[in-house]
Amino acid sequence: MAGQLSAFGYLLSDNPEDADLWLINTCTVKSPSQSAMDTLITKCKNAKKPLVVAGCVPQGSRDLKELEGVSIVGVQQIDRVVEVVEETLKGHEVRLLNRKTLPALDLPKVRKNKFIEILPINVGCLGACTYCKTKHARGHLGSYTVDSLVKRVRSVINEGVREIWLSSEDTGAYGRDIGVNLPILLNAIVAELPPDASTMLRIGMTNPPFILEHLKEIAKVLSHPCVYSFLHVPVQSGSDAILSAMNREYTVSEFRTVVDTLTELVPGMQIATDIICGFPGETDEDFCETINLIKEYNLPQVHISQFYPRPGTPAARMKKVPSAIVKKRSRELTSVFEAFTPYNGMEGRVERIWITEIAADGIHLVGHTKGYIQVLVIAPETMLGTSAMAKITSIGRWSVFGEVIETISTKHHKTTLEDTLTRDKVSPCSNTHETCACSTEPESCACELGSCKGAVSVGDEVDSSRNIPLPEEPKRKNLIEWVLRRRKSQVMPKREETENPIVTERKQTLAGGRLDEWGVVDMILVGGILISTFTIFGLLFHVGSTTLSSSW
Repeated sequence: MAGQLSAFGYLLSDNPEDADLWLINTCTVKSPSQSAMDTLITKCKNAKKPLVVAGCVPQGSRDLKELEGVSIVGVQQIDRVVEVVEETLKGHEVRLLNRKTLPALDLPKVRKNKFIEILPINVGCLGACTYCKTKHARGHLGSYTVDSLVKRVRSVINEGVREIWLSSEDTGAYGRDIGVNLPILLNAIVAELPPDASTMLRIGMTNPPFILEHLKEIAKVLSHPCVYSFLHVPVQSGSDAILSAMNREYTVSEFRTVVDTLTELVPGMQIATDIICGFPGETDEDFCETINLIKEYNLPQVHISQFYPRPGTPAARMKKVPSAIVKKRSRELTSVFEAFTPYNGMEGRVERIWITEIAADGIHLVGHTKGYIQVLVIAPETMLGTSAMAKITSIGRWSVFGEVIETISTKHHKTTLEDTLTRDKVSPCSNTHETCACSTEPESCACELGSCKGAVSVGDEVDSSRNIPLPEEPKRKNLIEWVLRRRKSQVMPKREETENPIVTERKQTLAGGRLDEWGVVDMILVGGILISTFTIFGLLFHVGSTTLSSSW
């Protein structure tokens, strides 16, 4: 929404008092988030500012008293936000809540972090959790096509994005409404990532039911050098009885299967989960099972929430656990979790990290390991958007500290015509179901510099012919197509050194046109042309001779 408004000429103000209009985007997951919305609406009305409210609260609860006299943009109408703002500034109240087709993925965007692209792969879900209000707002599952998502990935890589976060209410359910599945999408996206791992992929939250049947395929993707070995899998409770009351559609045993399988198959796998304390009907025994589950797995990230009844949900009509007990259980689980030391043993290790943001203290930069462990380093801001080798110097409860010992030189991939024509030949990591030079070679490689001994630093050269096979000659459909491609390569300006070295070499070969580098097809085509030329001249000579003989 900010991107569209900026593109239309509006300025985004950091000071609400200076703004001509307030636009509030809302979340309906918990009661506190909706209370924050109520507070902002009151402030806005007191300041007599025009107001537009967007997001899940108005979509799921359009008749709220707080929304009276306020313009509203629904979750699937964000591409019309400029229209709503324009009309609201004229004094009109506009309400766009009807669901339609999914918003385009290529709308103008203002990123909070220019190195991170948050890419929605679908809206809605297939679940019917009894406590969930988001379903009321987001509705049933609606997935973007694989082609549209891949096209977006190509675009943002060319814009210099260094992390792509796939977002969804349930990543595992992706594609079930359009006849595809999550592994198909992930493999297609991974094929687009630069093989030097300069852009990383982070897979979003997935509930256990829909990932169970694809665990091995998902594990292969998570093991890929261009994908963070991290997954958020909410369990919500360690009790089957409570999971049934929540209508979560899986058991604790199935959650264990997900965690155990991924931990076994993916080196350095990190898993985060969620717990709701005090769900209606939760007994001391149920809560004890939750405590034991969390202790058993010693997970590095556990998001702990107290149960909040959301209006209109089945759970809101269930008999509640007393608030004092809910708070007590939340404190107890938090105490257990905070006693964990998940990063013990990391001190002294050298890890490749991807640096994308400035820490809250304003001193450190924030990087993440392949397992998405947060590493705080002191380094110049010019390192934002880069990758480096860092030595872990100390560990904390929520992150580790390190020092940069070597920066990694990457040649960021740019999509060109030649890339498209030779894509599945160029990238050795383009198919995670096949043997890949990046994941199987023990020597240094451009895809996984962090895990290989031969890490590349600034000024080092990569012998691409040793680790990465050169692309084969693309198949030519006809002579015209080859001439057009060759002409394009001749007139294109020379790329800077940020280009993929393999593609550059291919371009030079096409533009140079040296005879000793011609393929068999080229030789045949040229030979055919020469033979045809000689034949035509021979026929003309023969016809001319016959005519002369006749006249004599």
